[in-house]
Amino acid sequence: MSASPTPHPRRVAIIQARVSSSRFPRKVLEPLMGLPMIVFMARRVQQARLVDQVLVATSTDASDDALAEAVQAHGLACFRGSLDDVLSRFHDAALHTKADHVVRLTGDCPLMDADLVDRALLLLASSGADYVSNIAPPSYPDGLDVEAFTMAALHDAWTHARLQSEREHVTLYLRAGHAHIKTAGWSGMSDLSSLRWTVDHPDDLAHVKALIAAAGQDKVTGFDRFDIYRGIERGSLGAGAQHGRNEGLAKSLAAEALAAPKP
Repeated sequence: MSASPTPHPRRVAIIQARVSSSRFPRKVLEPLMGLPMIVFMARRVQQARLVDQVLVATSTDASDDALAEAVQAHGLACFRGSLDDVLSRFHDAALHTKADHVVRLTGDCPLMDADLVDRALLLLASSGADYVSNIAPPSYPDGLDVEAFTMAALHDAWTHARLQSEREHVTLYLRAGHAHIKTAGWSGMSDLSSLRWTVDHPDDLAHVKALIAAAGQDKVTGFDRFDIYRGIERGSLGAGAQHGRNEGLAKSLAAEALAAPKP
C-alpha cells in the first residue's frame, strides 16, 4: 500500500495596505486599468501557482472602510486589524488564514510579478530557512520586493519584537540578525535596483501607468516584468522619479534614533 502524499504547507500571500498614507493618501484606491490599484495588484498576485490564498490586510480605522469595501466588492478576502501595530495586524491575518508559509507584500507595488512570489515560496521550502527575500541587497526594481517566512518565524517576531519600528515594519525583527532565525535570499541576473516601480507619490503612479503602456498589454495579468523590461528598452522611459527607497522605514528608524536615550 503506497503512502499518502505529504500535504504541502498552506501558503498565503498577504498584501498590507492602508488609505492614510502620509505621502500619497488613498493611493491604493487610485485607478489602474479600470481597477483600484490594490485590486489590480491582488489580481496579479493571484497568478502565483503556489499561493493558496491572497488576502488584503488593512486596519480597523474608519479611514480604511473604503479600502475594505473596494477589496470585498471585487471578491477578494480582507482582514482588518491594528492601524499602528502592523506586525500584530499581519500576525493576526496569517492566523486567520491558518497559514504555514506567508508571503509579505505591500499595497504600493502594483506591478508585482507572480513568478517572484512563487520563487520566494520555493526558496523558503527548499532552503529550510525561516525567512527569505530578494531585498538583501536589492537587485530588482523598487516595487518587486518579496519576502516569505514561516508562521513560526512570524509568531516569534510578534512575541519578541519590542521596538516601535519593529511593530510598524513587519519583518524588521526577522532581518535583524538573530542567531536563531535562519535567512536566505536571491538576486536577479543584473542589478536593476535603480528602477522605481513602486507608488509612494503621485509622480510614481504616472510612471507606473507609462510602464504598463510600454509593456503593450491590455490585460491586468497579461504581462510580467520581462514585458516591462522590453518596453523600457523600446521606448524612452527613465528609471522613474528619484525618491528614496523604503522612505517609510528610513523615517521610522530616524525618529527612533532621535528618541533613544543619549549615552
